[in-house]
Amino acid sequence: MTNAPIKVRIGIVGGAGYTGGEMIRILLNHPNADISFVHSRSNAGNPLYAVHADLLGETELTFTGELSNDIDVLFLCLGHGEARKFLEANNIAPQVKVIDLSQDFRLGETSGSREFVYGLPEMQRALIKTASNIANPGCFATGVQLGLLPLAKAGLLQEVHTTGITGSTGAGQSLQATSHFTWRANNVSTYKVLSHQHLREIRRSLQLLQPAFTGDINFVPVRGDYPRGIWITSYLTCDLSLEAAVQLYKDYYAGHPFTHVSEKQIDLKQVVNTNKCLVQLEKVGNKLVIHSIEDNLLKGASGQAVQNMNLMCGLDETAGLKLKSIVF
Repeated sequence: MTNAPIKVRIGIVGGAGYTGGEMIRILLNHPNADISFVHSRSNAGNPLYAVHADLLGETELTFTGELSNDIDVLFLCLGHGEARKFLEANNIAPQVKVIDLSQDFRLGETSGSREFVYGLPEMQRALIKTASNIANPGCFATGVQLGLLPLAKAGLLQEVHTTGITGSTGAGQSLQATSHFTWRANNVSTYKVLSHQHLREIRRSLQLLQPAFTGDINFVPVRGDYPRGIWITSYLTCDLSLEAAVQLYKDYYAGHPFTHVSEKQIDLKQVVNTNKCLVQLEKVGNKLVIHSIEDNLLKGASGQAVQNMNLMCGLDETAGLKLKSIVF
């Protein structure tokens, strides 16, 4: 006789957006998850597949405008600023674990008695395991940090120059001039140059590992003409040989199931539709170049949130996240 698998009861708020849809897709196939409700007032009563067409034939669940505390974990897939408002306006039972995908709690902010742990497993896995509330990292922040954490841990960070190109899904589901197909297709543009909001959480994390780091992080975000995926290229002055740098990265990420160091050239299709981050290093003169790539909706958002849930609930860290990339 075998024991039944542990089931974690899940609530999702903001289930009609891109991150909500990815969350549902993952959790429907998660061996330890049971979706209790998907909240969306504007879609209440409609089947999930009325909004997320890929779920047709996968589930008959419907959106609801009601909340319940009869759950173990609540995912907040709301816009920035809305998660804080939601927690202030609703009586969420203290025993319910909250994982917030917005930027509202990434810099140590609290909501009442709820204190949030920054949920980057490759940096804070032990803290995440004992946390009750998680601030899920930003998509750009995840890619940049995973490219730099080993150097910070070794105290080797200096001024960093980094460029990141992201797919249109990073802008959310609401139509904007810069996400309209006729503008985005066959087009490239920068935005928030050297001033992107993720810089604050990136610096905060790097200084946890290298407190003396005060160098600039010169970040140029770029809009790509494709739907999903983030490519980050960072470079800095570094005395390590390429071989020593690769070994430093492999040692740091040993035991972390989703971040892998490649000694061959990487490409974005290797990570799209997965919870992976791939890292590749190059040495050019005295500069170390770090490429780090991820799917912005998975490792950069919903996949990492489920990874955090797994850790918080004592489950296999990879449960529900063994996803196959789409390479052609």
